[in-house]
Amino acid sequence: MRLTKQTILLLAGLAAAQITARAQTALWPEVKKETKPWTRWWWMGNAVDEKNIGSLLESYNQAGIGGVEIAPIYGAKGYESRYVQYLSPQWMQLLNYTSQKAGMLNMGVDLTNGTGWPFGGPQVPAEYAAARLIVNTYKLGGGETLKERLVVTDPKAGLTKLQAVTAYSDKGEVLQLLDKVDQNGNLKWTPKAGNWEIYAAFNARTRQMVKRAAPGGEGFTLNHFSRPALNEYLSRFDKAFKASPPNVRAFYNDSYEVYNADWSDQFFEEFQKRRGYDLRLHLRDFMSKEKSEKVARLKSDYRETMAEMLLDNFTIPWTNWAHQYNAKTKNQAHGSPGNLLDLYAAVDIPECETFGSSYFPIPGLRRDSADIRNVDPDPVMLKFASSGGHVVGHNLVSCETFTWLTEHFKTSLSQAKPEVEQVFLSGVNHVFYHGTTYSPEDVKWPGWLFYASVNMVPANSLWSHVPGLNSYITRVQSVLQAGKPDNEVLVYWPVYDAWNDPKGMDMPLKVHDVDVWLHPTPFYKNVTSLQSAGYSLDFISDNLLKNSSVSNGSISTAPNASPYKVLVVPKAEIMPVETLQKMIELARNGATVIIQQLPNDVPGLQNLEQRRKDLKSLIASLAFVDAGNGMKQLKTGNGSIILSEDVQKALAFKGLQGEKLVQTGLKFVRRQAGNDKFYYLVNHTPKAINTDLPLNVAASSVLMLDPQTGNGGNAVSSVSGSQTNVKVQIQPGEALILKATADMGTATPAWTYLNEALAPVTVNGTWNLDFTEGGPTSPQDRKLKQLVSWTDLQDSAAIAYSGKADYTITFKMPKVQADEFVLDLGKVHESARVWVNGQDAGILWSIPYQTRIGKYLKPGKKNTIRIEVANLMANRIRDMDRKGIQWRNYHEINFVNINYKNFDASNWKPQPSGLIGPVTITPYKK
Repeated sequence: MRLTKQTILLLAGLAAAQITARAQTALWPEVKKETKPWTRWWWMGNAVDEKNIGSLLESYNQAGIGGVEIAPIYGAKGYESRYVQYLSPQWMQLLNYTSQKAGMLNMGVDLTNGTGWPFGGPQVPAEYAAARLIVNTYKLGGGETLKERLVVTDPKAGLTKLQAVTAYSDKGEVLQLLDKVDQNGNLKWTPKAGNWEIYAAFNARTRQMVKRAAPGGEGFTLNHFSRPALNEYLSRFDKAFKASPPNVRAFYNDSYEVYNADWSDQFFEEFQKRRGYDLRLHLRDFMSKEKSEKVARLKSDYRETMAEMLLDNFTIPWTNWAHQYNAKTKNQAHGSPGNLLDLYAAVDIPECETFGSSYFPIPGLRRDSADIRNVDPDPVMLKFASSGGHVVGHNLVSCETFTWLTEHFKTSLSQAKPEVEQVFLSGVNHVFYHGTTYSPEDVKWPGWLFYASVNMVPANSLWSHVPGLNSYITRVQSVLQAGKPDNEVLVYWPVYDAWNDPKGMDMPLKVHDVDVWLHPTPFYKNVTSLQSAGYSLDFISDNLLKNSSVSNGSISTAPNASPYKVLVVPKAEIMPVETLQKMIELARNGATVIIQQLPNDVPGLQNLEQRRKDLKSLIASLAFVDAGNGMKQLKTGNGSIILSEDVQKALAFKGLQGEKLVQTGLKFVRRQAGNDKFYYLVNHTPKAINTDLPLNVAASSVLMLDPQTGNGGNAVSSVSGSQTNVKVQIQPGEALILKATADMGTATPAWTYLNEALAPVTVNGTWNLDFTEGGPTSPQDRKLKQLVSWTDLQDSAAIAYSGKADYTITFKMPKVQADEFVLDLGKVHESARVWVNGQDAGILWSIPYQTRIGKYLKPGKKNTIRIEVANLMANRIRDMDRKGIQWRNYHEINFVNINYKNFDASNWKPQPSGLIGPVTITPYKK
């Protein structure tokens, strides 16, 4: 076969492009399935089959998704005949097929340890169901017999058991009378004299059922504080797995959404064993509404006991159970009444969650108040999960991402980008989408869908552009999973200050309650101010601090964890003596400890006065001397303790400076990989940044990596003392990765900077608009002199259309001498893919919708640009609701809007769609 000149040139161009792509790939860390984003995969009604499982996994894989997390939930109405009972032999066969198929695609599979949430199901009998405390009070005079029976009359109490009866006289006498109560609840006791109050404590049930349960998963919610309850719960899985062990990477536990579960069967016994005194003797104070010190101390001891029981009776044994199946555990601790840091640290992959949307001042980023929940994800809250993982040396920290980011069908990829970047900045490096619904091929558009989701499904009109987002996340995570976190500051979390509150019972540390338990605290104020000053940090609990040691002046929290240069202790009113002793020990062994204010008291009630004396004596033994500038210093052993109200002043005194790059408005996270340091930078400010950026490292060269495109090159940099200055150019909404290294990288080309912008060229002329793939029907193709939203074309089909359209134009590009050309699409609704002269210039899926096209453009000649634009699903859903077309028909909660009301899009305004422009090409000189 004889090749034409044009064919030879085309093949040569393709070969050159492949060589360039391989060279760029070599600049990045290795891509693995865990560096790709994963997604929660809802199996509605477990109505799944091998054919659809296989084809869907292939589609997810092609889009760049690295794994699925199977979460069985309620099903669609009308498909009951397809339902498969959870954990049945048929269900296990489908699970194993999923794992096999995923393995063939180099994908991973995680599995929730239940259906819906929280843990629970038919294997949870009433005695192992979530429990609550009910205390009834009675009055009795001398010589009287109580006529009422000591029973719970509330029919909602479920199974109840009387656990304690404590009587208090007006003369201060306290008696325990449980042995005086017969099997019918009659109190067989008559006081001789005085007036008595009797408190009867019952272990009752919350009767909470599993939310959003799948067929075969319905039942009571588990008592998470009971080891026998957990053993019984897991025995069902053992039976199902006996014949066919699952090949899953990790078992997963969703956020703790167990309501009013403030008790457990053996709580009185556990309390006495752990706290050293009998809570039954203090029932009256424990149930008091008084805001007294004693009540607060009782509640603190109660909450500490709850935290320990949750850790010891659920989290740790559940993890040990998973390890028997060669699997890991992945756990969301937030919302639980425990010490979040201890709970996150106890599992293999700690996981946080973003809920709602954040405000970012990025120009052009849409944030319609009607389409968001009034909840701002707090990065400090997310850091509890990453800190728990970092402190014990776990590499992966995951996040359930994009929960209720916007109203259904209105989430753009551009809106998702800064949200996931905020997650990365919090120390997360393993993103899970929330999420993807399994939908069989024969279900009409939009297929089966789950509420609260961004709908990462093939039916989404943005689906063909999702690889742009996925490739970006993969590149970032390949860096953030390399090496270890490089955080210099360890911040103590004073949990006892939170627990020492007379109000309420258990204290679930919820995402939605951060304004109560987190934001007002000195801990939070110190963390945010330190981050603003460029310090990288993690949190540590009292328990995790116990295992810490010192090596070469740095604090080691675990064998595989990164060392920390300093321990910062924010103002803590209450601290165990043992914790302060440990801090002093660390300093004596060579560490630097900065204490904002010495504690005033100890927690809890037992042996209180002696422990107070011990604390007072310990503090008195600390011979601080004046260090000037409002600081005091205690040199002890090989280290020191700095007492300073101003933590940053103390850090500077010890020679620890934050990264000055934050003064530009950039945010960062840092990793140490061998002798190299990675800096992940994001620009969430409204301004472009073009400056020499200082890094707190001396590096002979700096590699600049663009995670949006995969491009890279050696940056312009210079070393000054222990600092490296790097020339950085970054637009609002963009991210960059810097690799500071001792390797000069002579084979790597130099990074091309855009230094001198010449006059931009506006792409004018006649645009051919062709609607290519979407529905419900395809609008008429047309020619446009002016770019407008296709919803403004006076075409009802275009208003209802969700899908893709091509904008094509041929124009003459002026002959300009330039080193690079940047294409700017202007305003895009919502994402685009660009071809320049037939060559793929990439997916422009987020603000600023710009890309370099110099290698494709022909200055002084005619050029053809084709721009494929995809809009949101919203307009087609609106059209269906206006026409009364039934598309949502599910059991349980069915399908709700962002305010948990019945979903109805019929009154929505049409969402702008297509290429709005203006489209420009700007020449640049180096």
